[in-house]
Amino acid sequence: MIRRLRLKFVLMNMAFVSVLLAAVFAVVLHNTQNQLAQASLRALEQAALEHLGPVRPDRRPGEPGGIPCFVLQTGPRGELIAIGDGYYDLTDEDWLLTLLAAAQERGGREGVLEDYGLRFCRSGPPERPALAFADLTGERQTMAALTRTCLLAGGAAFLGFLAVSVLLSRWAVKPVERAWEQQKQFVADASHELKTPLTVILTNAELLREGTAGAGEGPFADNILTMARQMRGLVESLLELARADAPPAAGAMEPVDLSRLVQEAALPFEPVFFEAGLTLTAEVREGLRVRGAEGQLRQVADILLDNARKYTPSGGGVTLELTRNGRHCLLSVAGPGTPLTRRQRQDVFKRFYRADPARSREGSWGLGLAIAQEIVKRHNGKIWADSGPEGNRFTVRLPLMRE
Repeated sequence: MIRRLRLKFVLMNMAFVSVLLAAVFAVVLHNTQNQLAQASLRALEQAALEHLGPVRPDRRPGEPGGIPCFVLQTGPRGELIAIGDGYYDLTDEDWLLTLLAAAQERGGREGVLEDYGLRFCRSGPPERPALAFADLTGERQTMAALTRTCLLAGGAAFLGFLAVSVLLSRWAVKPVERAWEQQKQFVADASHELKTPLTVILTNAELLREGTAGAGEGPFADNILTMARQMRGLVESLLELARADAPPAAGAMEPVDLSRLVQEAALPFEPVFFEAGLTLTAEVREGLRVRGAEGQLRQVADILLDNARKYTPSGGGVTLELTRNGRHCLLSVAGPGTPLTRRQRQDVFKRFYRADPARSREGSWGLGLAIAQEIVKRHNGKIWADSGPEGNRFTVRLPLMRE
């Protein structure tokens, strides 16, 4: 899929580039041809009006501004008058009459005689007009050279853009590729987490059905119930993660007294920490307000406190702090424990990641911090972990409401 996506990206870019290059070169060629034609017509008009005008006998066709041309006009007695600079053989009267007839048949004030490679321009009185003819060879050679140059430049630009597009496709598709890999890893991890309880449920159910459990059916039923509850907990966590991924509705984003919310979140955990042999100290600054979904922000605080309860050794103390930092507020939960490595501080927010795999037996699926991270992102905030000799600290930064 990623390969096809890159190919589509390159094809779309190259189609756009091809159309753009073709349009640019078409405009350049069209304008150049018009400019050459206008320059030729101006010279013809002057030559027709002055008979020789800029076409002087001392001017060579190759000199700057020199356009090989000649003028034909009917004299007072009907004779043919031909005036030129020696570039053309004007002694062949039959050829000149043929040109004159072709120009008259072509009609119009100006035009092109393709069969003769000449451009003509008519000036003077209608009864005795002067017809100036100019050679199109130089104009055509210029256009041919310009066309070759455009084709070469276009081909080089096409290849250059192709190379750039290939490189850009890898960069542009990188987030999609990363998301695809994360999705595959997520499916594999979820399947792995569900595999064990399903195996236990199926095994105990088969023993109950076969009647081999005898009087000890109670433990088998208990095992099924325990595993089913674990699966329900995992499914609920997955649903919470899905809801955290979705942006909150516009109506759900409202002013929230974060100070009050954090204090209320800490109250239910005090007896839980006490039963686990831990102490919980809360230091909350009053009057800090943010805009967000109150339920989701409460969930972030619960996740951080529950995570501290699970990973703080017995007898340790956990500190909950809410402070102000400029236009932001900082919510942090710190506690003693084995310091996380730099890699672990990055991986701990991944789905199904557990620094201690044994926690899966205590109902920890490695989804809590991933859910918290998604919620914080939806609130334009940031969450990170710090570690030191004293333990680990998880911090959430959220923008404050303007007063």
